[in-house]
Amino acid sequence: MSIRLYNTLTGEKELLETLEPGVVKFYACGPTVYNLFHIGNGRMFVVFDTIRRYLEYRGYEVRYVQNFTDVDDRIIQRANETGEGVRSVANRYIEAYFEDADRLNIRRATVHPRVTECIPDIIRFIEELMAKGHAYERGGTVYFDTYTFSDYGKLSGQSLDSMRAGFRVDVIEDKKHPTDFALWKAAKPDEEFWPSPWGNGRPGWHIECSVMNEKYLGEQIDIHAGGRDLVFPHHENEIAQTEAKTGKLFARYWLHNGTLNINGEKMSKSTGNFIMTRDLLNQKDPRAIRLFLLSAHYRHPLNYTEEALGHWENALGRIDRTLRNLEFRRQAILQAPEFLSIRSGPQKSTEQEVESTRSAFIREMDDDFNTADAIAVLFEGVRLANQTLADDTATLGDVEIWSQLLTECLDVLGIGLSQEQSQVEVAEIEQLLEERRQARLQRDFARADEIRAWLLERGIVIEDTAQGTRWIRQ
Repeated sequence: MSIRLYNTLTGEKELLETLEPGVVKFYACGPTVYNLFHIGNGRMFVVFDTIRRYLEYRGYEVRYVQNFTDVDDRIIQRANETGEGVRSVANRYIEAYFEDADRLNIRRATVHPRVTECIPDIIRFIEELMAKGHAYERGGTVYFDTYTFSDYGKLSGQSLDSMRAGFRVDVIEDKKHPTDFALWKAAKPDEEFWPSPWGNGRPGWHIECSVMNEKYLGEQIDIHAGGRDLVFPHHENEIAQTEAKTGKLFARYWLHNGTLNINGEKMSKSTGNFIMTRDLLNQKDPRAIRLFLLSAHYRHPLNYTEEALGHWENALGRIDRTLRNLEFRRQAILQAPEFLSIRSGPQKSTEQEVESTRSAFIREMDDDFNTADAIAVLFEGVRLANQTLADDTATLGDVEIWSQLLTECLDVLGIGLSQEQSQVEVAEIEQLLEERRQARLQRDFARADEIRAWLLERGIVIEDTAQGTRWIRQ
């Protein structure tokens, strides 16, 4: 296999070579569960779900871990605002995450660990860092000493001396260096805490992902993924604390998705320029939302507008119509006596078109998971499938292999099939066509035309050919 992926760590596309043959150890940063997730988060979750799907499509066993950050200042704040317990808030929003993710057809990870499930592991991890001289304690808070790790800044391309503020934790005077970050935070009054060798407290943000990586995937992983805003400081700090502890390369490939803007402007809750995924799911087809989120290369920015989403709703309609028409034709061939002569395998020319389309789809996805161009290939496949439907000599095999390929590509992209099509509808149409055939035999052309017009009003176009009457949905 020749999958190439862009590695933030090196700034280059590299050939995927896994630590264990045939296995991808893949960690993606998950949500902090103090609220519903917005559509920018939704893009990240959809993108990495699609990459996971594609790796599996190409034959890899993917051990996929996505965490829940259920210890955080914002969760505590939300609990204080609502009068709920902290655990109640976290559990409620974890359930909400799964509800919205399921509607976006985001598959469950192999493991969804929570920070609160890993507290003893976090404490042991920190103790080992302290024993090796990479961490120190000040007033019950434990900090990582960034100057003990010579490669600090290698992911973001910064040097220690040039770094500025922008940390998620406050700059505290007790720290040795401004760039040092908290591994364990001393408990404040009236907030959730756990006992530790340094007193009551709770984990810092960055330590959780390093610990969960090691616990569920081992000291080294193949792919670590997240949004571009996580490169610094979160992922930079993960590298520092993990490699300081193990002395090994932490993750071979670092993948980061681009931002999602709303109407050309950066998403911002303070200005009201943001969209909760659930609100959008309640208004639009979830499949169209997913298709939109994959319509640009994952590393590039993506701009949400009503018009853009509307475009992909219409595009999805074209896919659905083609798949319905392929199924309708398949049923017609199987059920109608006049089609007995073409109940055979695919023609050589159709096989070549299908295989060429499949190869093009794989080529684009092999090139750093380029969903934008892979979707373009999918629509070329739709066009060619419609050409097959327009051919009176198309065989049962021709119809079936086009349906199989389009469904295959959609499954990689996580776009489920439309639920509109039903065998009942097919049977009703076939019954009307039989009634029309009998009317024509009896020279009742008025009734035959009436049936044709009624079907046309419902988007069904019929055509009388030498091989019999065929029909497709517009």
